Amino acid sequence: MTEHVKMPAITPIVRYVANGEQVEFEYGFPIFASEDLAVYIDGAKQVSGYNISGAGQTAGGSVSFEAAPNEGAVITLARELPIERITDFLEGGDFSALSINTELDYMVAALQQVNRENDLMLRYSDHETPANVELPSRSERANKALGFDGDGHPVALSLSEAVVSAPSDFMAQGTGAATRLSSDKLADMISIKDFGAIGDGLTNDTNAIINALSAHDTIYIPPGEYLISSTIQIGAGKTIVGAGDSAILKCQSNSFNALELVADFIKLSGFRIEGGDIGIKLYGLLRPVVQLSITDITLIGPNIGVQLDGYDDTNKPCYWNNFSRILVEQPAQYGFHLTLSGNGDTPNANKFHACRVYSHGAAITGAGFYIEHGRYNNAFIDCEANVDGGADGCFIIGAGAGETILINPYAESFNLVPNVKLEASSSETSIYNLLSVSNGAAIYDLSGGAYSAYNAGYPNKNYLQKTACVDMLSTLQRYDTEYIDSSGGVSLDLSHSIHLVSSYGGALTVNLPQASESTGAMMVIKKTDSSANVITVAETDGNGPDGRSYFLGVENDYVMMLSNGAEWFVIASNRSPGNTRYYDGTGTYDIDMATDTYLLSSYSGTMTARLPPADAAEAVGRTITIKKTDSSSNVITVSEQGGSGPDGYAQPLSSQYDALSVVSDGNQWYIISKF
Repeated sequence: MTEHVKMPAITPIVRYVANGEQVEFEYGFPIFASEDLAVYIDGAKQVSGYNISGAGQTAGGSVSFEAAPNEGAVITLARELPIERITDFLEGGDFSALSINTELDYMVAALQQVNRENDLMLRYSDHETPANVELPSRSERANKALGFDGDGHPVALSLSEAVVSAPSDFMAQGTGAATRLSSDKLADMISIKDFGAIGDGLTNDTNAIINALSAHDTIYIPPGEYLISSTIQIGAGKTIVGAGDSAILKCQSNSFNALELVADFIKLSGFRIEGGDIGIKLYGLLRPVVQLSITDITLIGPNIGVQLDGYDDTNKPCYWNNFSRILVEQPAQYGFHLTLSGNGDTPNANKFHACRVYSHGAAITGAGFYIEHGRYNNAFIDCEANVDGGADGCFIIGAGAGETILINPYAESFNLVPNVKLEASSSETSIYNLLSVSNGAAIYDLSGGAYSAYNAGYPNKNYLQKTACVDMLSTLQRYDTEYIDSSGGVSLDLSHSIHLVSSYGGALTVNLPQASESTGAMMVIKKTDSSANVITVAETDGNGPDGRSYFLGVENDYVMMLSNGAEWFVIASNRSPGNTRYYDGTGTYDIDMATDTYLLSSYSGTMTARLPPADAAEAVGRTITIKKTDSSSNVITVSEQGGSGPDGYAQPLSSQYDALSVVSDGNQWYIISKF
């Protein structure tokens, strides 16, 4: 060591449960040399088959095994120093700070080791002064049991004295209590610890729980962390009662389901499940899964919290089950999932009350509640889905669901996650008093209106998306309006239907979404500024409204369009016909097709009014009128950009009020009137 290590206040021991794959295990306390670290597997000290790194480091290091310890094995790493001092400082020698610090560090480490060992011993309380701490002599305690006399002093007892038989009778306190055999009383509630469960989070307690369930109909889970390594199936009439949130079933991984309920009349209450592929799965493997009661359960970190599966046999359905006060925290896919994996019947007539799904910042790919299948009367009352912004929805009613009831649901998310999403083919969904805190649609309806809703979407009541309404009375209607002030180009989506657009900063192209992705959508675009900058209405990867681009050139010009799924159609506009452009100038003035009538003054000098090419997209089929308004002798010549002009040549407007109207057939500009 180039410098002494520091000795933090830490217990110099750490334990792990092996998973069968991990080969490297860290220890977070300092050692002086590799031989100071003792390595145990299931209590057996190891002398080879591993390498130790980190000796001389304050933060500790790691042990790397040549082969991964077996799954479930308990790995213990402990600092074990020989309590000795075999070196001396020389008289008159150098007084090295490093040497002194190393000696002091070693003493502190030895004291920590002794303190850890003392913690494992029986001892008197710090607040008690024992009168006698000596054991009886060897001859006195031979073949005896250790006991304590009336003063609490250790004494040797004969084995017959030490064995106290349990009373054969038991009587509860209170009037009317009956005498019972103690054995009967103890059998009232069997703990999983009676079958060897440890509950230290390290020992595999799977078999203890399975054995307890096999032997008894009702079992108790006391406080503790009970590690399970495989699925526990629960049969008909079984009851599991826990001590509350401190009674934990901890899955060793998320590769298996924690509990599978495969028959009827099962009751679960009062414990917590951590991890698992599915925390609690109901399906009719052995018998119909009916009349189950699941209450006061917390599930943390599963892929799916609770799943009801109609499975593969219509004679073993998943009906009439009750769930109350279930919390699913940080599910990866779904909190609650109703589905049908085989040829059975859908889960029907199940009741969920005060059940909650909470992402707590963790990613979720599905939904809080996904009723994928369930044709009749699944009811969710006072349930909450508070999910991450990557979810597909807070509540999703799937294509295989019908007659689903949501009463007082609470939905919260972000990133426009729908509060309630109704998939296509879902039917007869009823929604009452929806509190929608997600900024997505309160009800995102893909069912074609196959639902009823009352007071749905507070605080944004009835903020719906893709919803068909019949005979709707609207007392106050607010339009979803977008305000745009830009130049260059912008692309619209379907989140708004009215767009108030300013092109004050420069000419602007507004691109409609593709008609094929906008079936039934209506768009209104209006120019709000007084500039001469033209707004061109086009279509993303399409031809545009009425098969071409549309132009808004004057303040308050607007166009209303509707998509039938194949193309956009203009259904209203103040551009058809008659809006007018006024211009007073000289030189070349390009007719930009933004208006239909151009009143031009050449008072200051001659002018050329230049039409766009006859084959330009904005020109085809358009009729344009150009009129000279001033009394000067300065001629206005009407020409064509890159072409010969109306009727084949440039047309002069020489006198005040001279005018001509022209139209393009896509090949040439033609004069249709001249005066």
